[in-house]
Amino acid sequence: MYHTIVIGGGPSGLMAAISASESKKKVLLIDKKDQLGRKLQISGGGRCNVTNNVTHEELIKNLPGNGKFLYSAFQTFDNYAIIEYFEHLGVALKEEDHGRMFPVSNNAKDVVNALKQQLINNNVDVKTTTKVESLIIEDNIIKGVMLSDNIPVYSDNIIIATGGKSVPHTGSTGDGYVFAEQAGHTITDLFPTEVPITSNETFIKSKILQGLSLQNISLSVLRKNGKPRITHQMDMLFTHFGISGPAALRCSQFIYHEQRSQKKEDIQMMIDVFPDMTSGQLTQHIEKMINDNKDKSVKNSLRGLVQERYLHFLLDRAEINLEDSGHHLKKEKLKIFIDLLKAFTFTVNGTLSIDKAFVTGGGVSVKEIVPATMQSKMHNNLYFCGEVLDIHGYTGGYNITSALVTGYVAGISCR
Repeated sequence: MYHTIVIGGGPSGLMAAISASESKKKVLLIDKKDQLGRKLQISGGGRCNVTNNVTHEELIKNLPGNGKFLYSAFQTFDNYAIIEYFEHLGVALKEEDHGRMFPVSNNAKDVVNALKQQLINNNVDVKTTTKVESLIIEDNIIKGVMLSDNIPVYSDNIIIATGGKSVPHTGSTGDGYVFAEQAGHTITDLFPTEVPITSNETFIKSKILQGLSLQNISLSVLRKNGKPRITHQMDMLFTHFGISGPAALRCSQFIYHEQRSQKKEDIQMMIDVFPDMTSGQLTQHIEKMINDNKDKSVKNSLRGLVQERYLHFLLDRAEINLEDSGHHLKKEKLKIFIDLLKAFTFTVNGTLSIDKAFVTGGGVSVKEIVPATMQSKMHNNLYFCGEVLDIHGYTGGYNITSALVTGYVAGISCR
């Protein structure tokens, strides 16, 4: 008989098991894979962006999927506490751009090993390669878990930390949603976030821009009225199926939301390759480039304005002959070209599937969870933490922060 069973050995499950065991009570951590912390080990390109040294408001802004739910939890454990926690465990951290915190060693294994050592220090029982089949519920009371081969394990408390459905090779295959529904919880619609975007545009299918990267552009998802729903100013990449790169990944969840809002598959997106210049400023800049080189072909006089392939692509879209000199350039066509630089609009039709995504959108409804404790509002001995909850953010340490915070709070709440 255990005091607490934690299902799932990812970041939230590890933190929940450690937190729950600080009271010296008997804790069992179960994971169906052969290694704990698999998702942590591959996060941040194998460097593990453990959290962000930013304000709570900035954290919430980067957790567009119900991030505000975490405000109460932050009173118990927050991103600053995470930094102190790992420093206390002997994992020195360093700050990089946008407040991102990494181990000084640049090795995610140091983070995972420190957490594993805490499990040992706290005498947590660990069962890997062990699958939980279901919760044991008798007279509407959760008594424990049923393992494969019908082996029951009983416990006073259960913490579900099984992750979402993204990056399934780490063990996140949606098991926790089944357990949650068994306990009467609602699962909101699941969808991929932080995932490449797909398009059937002719220029995508023809692959003329495949592999082309655009730096520091503004990428927007447009509403039905043509106004941006969201804009991200970052890098992006054209692929053989659509677009990818940081800006596209951050916009991806809003493709899903707009498809639902507009009740159609095709959604408009817009690229501004000069987000820090007005159309007037860009017009002056381009006219000077052309006027200074009027005898040269347009493609040569504008060389260096943007990447050559994108330059030729937009000139062609504006029906400007690449070989024409500045003397032959018509003002109305130049205006079309400048409009394309500032607002090239194209159609997308969705994203890659959830198993290709970095993060899962949707999950156990946070309306059914007590925000200060991560306790189920339906069962007082059931808790949820991490990506199984309907909380999601952008990549860059925000999802791991949410996982570690909710894991710690869930663990301490059932001591």
